[in-house]
Amino acid sequence: MLSPASLARIDKEITKYPADQKQSAVMAALRIAQDELGWLATETMDFVAGYLGMAPVAVYEVASFYNMYELAPVGKYKITVCTNLSCTLMGSDTIAGYLKNKLGIGFGETTGDGRFTLKEGECMGACGDGPLFLINNKRMCGFLTSEKVDQVLAELE
Repeated sequence: MLSPASLARIDKEITKYPADQKQSAVMAALRIAQDELGWLATETMDFVAGYLGMAPVAVYEVASFYNMYELAPVGKYKITVCTNLSCTLMGSDTIAGYLKNKLGIGFGETTGDGRFTLKEGECMGACGDGPLFLINNKRMCGFLTSEKVDQVLAELE
């Protein structure tokens, strides 16, 4: 199901916990699986559960609780716009509208070519940098303007 390289990364995460508590690595294991496969299918979560010696439902609970995990396919680039109060006061609604118009999609949708998925996100802990968005849960872009959005999108093309 997962490559040897991903399994090695999960094994490294497991070593951070007592031997009888390897299920504590579930969040890291899900992140690693999603990095490799793009999203978390039920079969992937079942595999992670078996690998960590957990009940599948316990893995589903984690994956469905946190918004960084995708339970359905997403585009190559998932853009999560912070729409919490601080970012909204700093213009995230304008940036979200600009992205929706530019990409031709709404929140929770993916462009026809499968390149971009647009998501709405809660506070990302960088309120002073708003408005901001996160790309693929890894790259944060702040102090957004329409020009900066265009620049970031061009980099991703």
